[in-house]
Amino acid sequence: MRVHEAGALHADIGQHGPAWLREPDDVNLLLPQLWPGSVVRGADGVLRVGGIPVTDLAAEYGTPAYVVDEADLRSRAAAYRTAFSAAFPAGADVYYAGKSFLCKAVVRWIAEEGLNLDVCSGGELAVALAAGFDPARIGFHGNNKSLAELDRAVSAGVGRIIVDSFDEIERLATLAADRGVRAPVMVRVTVGVEAHTHEYIATAHEDQKFGFSLNRGRAGREGGDAAEAVRRVLAAPSLRLLGLHSHIGSQIYDAQGFEVSARRVLGLQAQIRDEHGIEPPELDLGGGFGIAYTTQDDPFEPVEIATALAGIVQHECTAYGLSVPRISVEPGRSISGPAAFTLYEVGTVKDVELDGGAVRRYVSVDGGMSDNIRTALYDASYSCTLASRLSDAPPALSRVVGKHCESGDIVVRDEFLPSDLAPGDLIAVPGTGAYTRSMANNYNHVPRPGVVAVADGTARVIVRAETEDDLLRLDVG
Repeated sequence: MRVHEAGALHADIGQHGPAWLREPDDVNLLLPQLWPGSVVRGADGVLRVGGIPVTDLAAEYGTPAYVVDEADLRSRAAAYRTAFSAAFPAGADVYYAGKSFLCKAVVRWIAEEGLNLDVCSGGELAVALAAGFDPARIGFHGNNKSLAELDRAVSAGVGRIIVDSFDEIERLATLAADRGVRAPVMVRVTVGVEAHTHEYIATAHEDQKFGFSLNRGRAGREGGDAAEAVRRVLAAPSLRLLGLHSHIGSQIYDAQGFEVSARRVLGLQAQIRDEHGIEPPELDLGGGFGIAYTTQDDPFEPVEIATALAGIVQHECTAYGLSVPRISVEPGRSISGPAAFTLYEVGTVKDVELDGGAVRRYVSVDGGMSDNIRTALYDASYSCTLASRLSDAPPALSRVVGKHCESGDIVVRDEFLPSDLAPGDLIAVPGTGAYTRSMANNYNHVPRPGVVAVADGTARVIVRAETEDDLLRLDVG
């Protein structure tokens, strides 16, 4: 049964953890769906990634550390490219969502795998350009792009700018006119779909900051603000309308939301045809495809996603009498997320007696909410395993917590770990390739961990770990 992350948030959690968590028969067992493709447990119990023991990685690079399986990330990118090219003969583009995790090495990997790139800030654009990525293959998102950011995007020749407000349309039109160019534009449409995910990562319901609504609203416009945005783009000689864009949220496990979204945004496409006599050539359906963080998650494969979306788009285009536009999607988490894990060292193990005689085991590691804030921010669920040895001890329900001065500093809320877990052991948390390093922070003045990429038996640093000197360098007081 496919379930989504939000479904676990209200589970009856007690002494035995959430209802979906089962005590393992073998606490050393790895579940392949949670780990990068090259991760195995050796006969000595030590996890290996790309043939390299994690004990060697910890000794050389320290902990915490984000460990990326380069081959795994590349294969996921290639799988999306292949699946969507096959499903949409008229043309499809896959834009890797850089917000999930971006650095120059990853930019080069996705370029080599034939993907385009989605950025949503001047900083992300700077990384892409510094890595030599073709700006014509970049899409630029953001609900409040500054004039400087827009100017840089236009100057660089970014291939699409996704406009998000009337102010931005006016700002971009003026800037492009001053430069004597026509800026390529997509209009972000808020389709009113409540994606089955956490409130903070559902992005297509009406009451939120992104996009133009399809509702008529107080102005009574047919097609709402979205249709008016299209009119203003078409009326600006310095703007070129590429198409419409929608995005319904993140960590989504079914196609129902995309079906409703496609129907509504293609309805606007039909209105544009009837009102202006044109059919915009492109349609972006967004991303948000979920991954497996724990045993409760059952995500779709890229070919399943592509096939489902192709059927939806074809059906709706036929219903409206439209040509099938060139389709684009924006997977980020489903490419980078499963390709990495975070490696920690255990510092303390503490048993706390609760009301009724139950005992909560707290396992403290040398990282926490500064390197993975998702558990605190979204109540997200993660799994983990002892990574540095075998254990024949019985499993103990444990809570993995960080070193920060917050009671909500939780890395893994509930997991069965060996009852003989001790200080100095290594723990690995899978599924941390997305929205961990990119959301990392310096709370309590803790330096952010580095990123180590492993490929073909070789490890190298692709993002250097911060040091206290880095923190002090910015403190000019």
